[in-house]
Amino acid sequence: MKIIRSKTFTAERAWGALDIASMNGITTRLHWTDQPYKWHVNDGEEVFVVLDGQVQMRYREEGEEKHVLLEVGDIFYASVGTEHVAHPQGAARILVIESAGSV
Repeated sequence: MKIIRSKTFTAERAWGALDIASMNGITTRLHWTDQPYKWHVNDGEEVFVVLDGQVQMRYREEGEEKHVLLEVGDIFYASVGTEHVAHPQGAARILVIESAGSV
């Protein structure tokens, strides 16, 4: 059993993570960041939950770049093949659920 206080989690570098669970090939990680990630496509599906802060999620649909501002409690689901990049607006804590070993 674990109890994790996400509001107090920080990392030594942007996108540093605390591994919470690995179940049947799916990982759950808590990330802390204050810097954008990189444009990428995951190997599988991804669920991205903002726990603290704000994140501008940029994504491409049919070659067109779009964006949405995610607030605390908002969830972004990236289906297979969704190209996306997260841009935190200051420091943010994010719960990411994805296939083990995904980008």
